[in-house]
Amino acid sequence: MPSNRLQILKSMVEANPSDSFARYGLAMEYRNSGELEAAMGEFSALMEHNPDYSPAYFHGGQTLERLGRLEEARALYEKGVEVTTRGGDQHARSEMQGALDMLG
Repeated sequence: MPSNRLQILKSMVEANPSDSFARYGLAMEYRNSGELEAAMGEFSALMEHNPDYSPAYFHGGQTLERLGRLEEARALYEKGVEVTTRGGDQHARSEMQGALDMLG
């Protein structure tokens, strides 16, 4: 089933590369299956296509942490704080700030 879901999400992204929901789903599917570099590729593409899609910053930062790339994670969280502050999403902003604070 997971590989089927992965194939469906890949097809959706190929059909419409700017579909933020499908690309986010693909990134999360990669992340959940342990394909962290592939997940980061999708999170990066998502942020490029839709720079205000705040979950990409949070989950991208977590993925970078799992990869041991802490400075990159910190930078992504900081960018996420900016995005969520500008967009007025206080809940997402506080999650991002909390993750940033935990990195020290």
